[in-house]
Amino acid sequence: MKRRDVLRTAAALGATASLGPPAVFAQSARERTLRVAPLTALSSVDTVFNTSLVTTNHGYAAYDTLFGFTGKREITPQMAEGHIIEDDGRTYVIKLREGLKFHNGEPVRAQDAIQSLKRWAGRETFGQTVAKFVDDWGVANDRTLRIKLTQPIPIFLEAIARGSASIPFIIPEHVARTDPFTQVTDATGSGPYRFVKEEFIPGQLAVYVRNKDYIPASGPADWTSGAKIAHFERLEWQALPEQATAAAALRSGQIDWYEQVQPDLVPSLRAHPEIRIGNANPTGFNGILRFNHLQAPFNNQAIRRAVLLAVNQQDYMQALTGGDPTSYANCRSMFPCGTPHGADTALQHMPADLSRARAALRAAGYDGTKVVVLSPADVPTIHPMGEVTADLLKRLGMNVEFAAMDWATLVARRANRETTDKGGWSIFHTWAPSSVLGSPVEHFPMRGLGARGWAGWFGDERIESLTADWTIAATDAARAAAADAIQQRAFETVPFIHCGRFQIRTAYRRSLTGMVEGGAAFMWNLRRA
Repeated sequence: MKRRDVLRTAAALGATASLGPPAVFAQSARERTLRVAPLTALSSVDTVFNTSLVTTNHGYAAYDTLFGFTGKREITPQMAEGHIIEDDGRTYVIKLREGLKFHNGEPVRAQDAIQSLKRWAGRETFGQTVAKFVDDWGVANDRTLRIKLTQPIPIFLEAIARGSASIPFIIPEHVARTDPFTQVTDATGSGPYRFVKEEFIPGQLAVYVRNKDYIPASGPADWTSGAKIAHFERLEWQALPEQATAAAALRSGQIDWYEQVQPDLVPSLRAHPEIRIGNANPTGFNGILRFNHLQAPFNNQAIRRAVLLAVNQQDYMQALTGGDPTSYANCRSMFPCGTPHGADTALQHMPADLSRARAALRAAGYDGTKVVVLSPADVPTIHPMGEVTADLLKRLGMNVEFAAMDWATLVARRANRETTDKGGWSIFHTWAPSSVLGSPVEHFPMRGLGARGWAGWFGDERIESLTADWTIAATDAARAAAADAIQQRAFETVPFIHCGRFQIRTAYRRSLTGMVEGGAAFMWNLRRA
């Protein structure tokens, strides 16, 4: 059965380097250690419960997936030895490679893999979509998964190969039986690095050591496929929330990699002879203004539309990039510009007209209800969006409380579904790469999954029905028609507001080899020259 090429953009994770055994024995302890200043401090090791970039990167260090994917979007076996498709596309038989072990020495079994997929599919938007077509998550024996579908769907293998907001990493069965809406703390994986729980200081330091029992897949490393070689004996993720401190640490060699750089620090780092600058994701990032759809005032669709009328993407992009015109583009679309369904054609929905917005807000019956805007002061690529929004809402005449906090606190608080006087919230901001938001099935801020969806809990049966149509569409024309209808419905219901598309820079020491643009901090295949 030929896999249809339905997802046009590649995910923002990758790795590349020549293969070979880690050359570490002649090096000092410092040379055998890779030190990184991640975007935010690691606070959760549950990659299903927490979709933060740092937690996903933790997953790529400590865990593994059944399949990987190349830069050409080809699906290749990773933990899997291979697969066959039976029953006219309705049954997937996947066999695990021999000798796979978890970090505690126990073998990786088909039962672990199936339960991991079920937990992932119980919460992740892409997973929930494909799960609707699964008749049985079955196991033939300890090394063989047998998954039966109710009908063929073109994107099933791609879904379990790369996921979307969260990745279908394989974890032990007893851990994977935890409800996906309950956070787990057991980080037992089978990946190239082992998480050192004893050295973990939440909010400050995460440490990993090379898993000597890891058996890499065959083939050259290409994005998340092929052999994942741990050339460093030890990884240290040091939280350096002060941007100037992180930049100084990179210049001095105290750290090797500064994951995301504040725009005004890029010129000086670029001028340093021992530092290289790249893009954190070549496809770009998309700013997201997310409403709480459960509580007033934004449980009122008309009030959300009034805010949409007022938003000026230029304000957000200027604040995020320091006014660098090469780093951003306005994109008044629900899908990212540059992806198959994205185009800047929605001026009628986003005119940046304060007068119209004030009139619409009055007509919607806004009564002065307090609006709490959460903003992560320790994330320079998100915090400015909160400041812009708070100012905008005040100019609209809304009663605004601006609540600055660190990212870990924000993630915990956004799970609160209560009213603002009981610790709840009204708006928060984040971003997502175009490689994720380019398809309806993966577009988590636009999905209408309600209580089982992303924080904000937007529910819309029409969007979900159209997403199912897109998922099973047999032609490009049918797929485009479904995507257009989804976008139109989203402009009516306003599940989120797109704040524009921009680039985030990354910086690292020239001594690192194997670095690629779009590479996340899972660090396999990196070497020190």
